[in-house]
Amino acid sequence: MSHRNARLTVHGRRILVERVLAGRPVAHVAAEMGISRPTAHKWVRRWRAEGQAGLHDRSSRPHTTPHRTRPAVEARVCDLRRSRKLGPARIGPILGLPASTVHRILTRHGLGRLAWLDRPTGEPIRRYERDRPGELVHVDIKKLGNIPDGGWRVVGRTAGDRNRQATTGQRKSSTPVIGYSYIHSAVDDHSRLAYSEVLTDERQHTAIAFWARANAFFAAHGISVERVLTDNGSCYKSKQFTQALTAAGITHKKIRPYRPQTNGKVEPFNRTLLDEWAYQRPYRSNTERTAALADFLHTYNHHRCHTALGGKPPISRVNNAPGRYT
Repeated sequence: MSHRNARLTVHGRRILVERVLAGRPVAHVAAEMGISRPTAHKWVRRWRAEGQAGLHDRSSRPHTTPHRTRPAVEARVCDLRRSRKLGPARIGPILGLPASTVHRILTRHGLGRLAWLDRPTGEPIRRYERDRPGELVHVDIKKLGNIPDGGWRVVGRTAGDRNRQATTGQRKSSTPVIGYSYIHSAVDDHSRLAYSEVLTDERQHTAIAFWARANAFFAAHGISVERVLTDNGSCYKSKQFTQALTAAGITHKKIRPYRPQTNGKVEPFNRTLLDEWAYQRPYRSNTERTAALADFLHTYNHHRCHTALGGKPPISRVNNAPGRYT
């Protein structure tokens, strides 16, 4: 592929060489093709020395950089970035370097953005992606407070307290107990295709029933699940959950304790779930919020751009999406 500002492509350079070899003056051919005579001579010279390979662009990167920052100083810059999470403007004065130099060093070592670093360790996050849909599915549960009938974000806290009193008869020290909903989610590692349900608890039988429906959802999209990755929640640690997966020919894997980063496909999905569904607008009841989940999932899977997929929705990576093939 040619440089974006090059006047000639590789094919055009080949035509240039052919015309010169046919006996045409280099100056005439250069004028016809809109390039200078030195440039035309350069491509002819490279073709004679290297053949077809000489017609391709070369890197403009210098062979040596004698003024590059010393390795020991670069190591110190990286250490300050990892250990103290400092930026170029603060690292520069400490080491006596311009902030622009520090920025280039951090970029060269993959430390340019704090979002790319694991907060506890300061090490660059190693991102991975499975090769095909169904090879690994991430499963997790998000706990979310229920909404009293009428809500309180719409009508204010005073009327909201009355709504809370009227919604439930359960009390804890005279305080009405609204309770929680549990959003069970499953996200395919390769395609990011997601399936979620709002359920009343996070017990093992509920988790098993959810996975049965999630597995049917993936199967309907032509995805055969091979492995399931979960955290170490009590419902996932139960033998019944593992046995239910094994009976379907699925391997159950659990993340290392206190390392939610390992479950790194469903955790960001949970944040998106909160921002674009649960807290996207004020809801007047828990039922209204639950009903809005289906529209969010359809938008997420079929229309919402995903940065990790090159701006395409998850359905674009599904091997046999419904209606795609006849």
